[in-house]
Amino acid sequence: MKQQIDELLARIEVLQNELELEYGKAREEWARKKAELAGEFLRQQRRYKTGLFRFLLRSRLLVVLSAPVIYAGWIPFLLMDLFVTLYQSICFPIYRIPKVRRADYLVFDREDLPYLNIIEKFNCFYCSYGNGVAAYTREVAARTEQYWCPIKHARRIKGAHDRYPAFFDYGDAEAFQQGLNRLRRQYGEEEKS
Repeated sequence: MKQQIDELLARIEVLQNELELEYGKAREEWARKKAELAGEFLRQQRRYKTGLFRFLLRSRLLVVLSAPVIYAGWIPFLLMDLFVTLYQSICFPIYRIPKVRRADYLVFDREDLPYLNIIEKFNCFYCSYGNGVAAYTREVAARTEQYWCPIKHARRIKGAHDRYPAFFDYGDAEAFQQGLNRLRRQYGEEEKS
């Protein structure tokens, strides 16, 4: 009986080794095909790229003239980013509020798209930064509101943040007094990492 078991185990080991070899070959083939397709994909994507000179020629004059106004937004975005980062670095540890990970909100990946020219890539970077700072600021403000004033408004508000539904109903003093300390500790499992 022991000999049969040993023989079966040996055959299983041989089969596992063969299976690993086949998987290895399949992975290599997949990597080769992926590399081939990546080059073709890149070529296809580049076909849609508009040259810089043509892009500027096709742009309406008022669009070009309004660009400095749009790009002046860098200043308030940078100041907001700096302030919010400093604010939560100082205040959140005092109140034991988990810090917001800035990197979760500021994502820059569209500059890798081969069909964008340099102006389009810059615009994508600008929009990613502006919207990222806005979302980052919103989450810092939401956590601050959850700590200090987690009470719903008397009337419906548009675009409430994700933490708002857990807030206490307007006018419910008893729930507010009984649940405030609990809600101040309830930031979700994702922030504990």
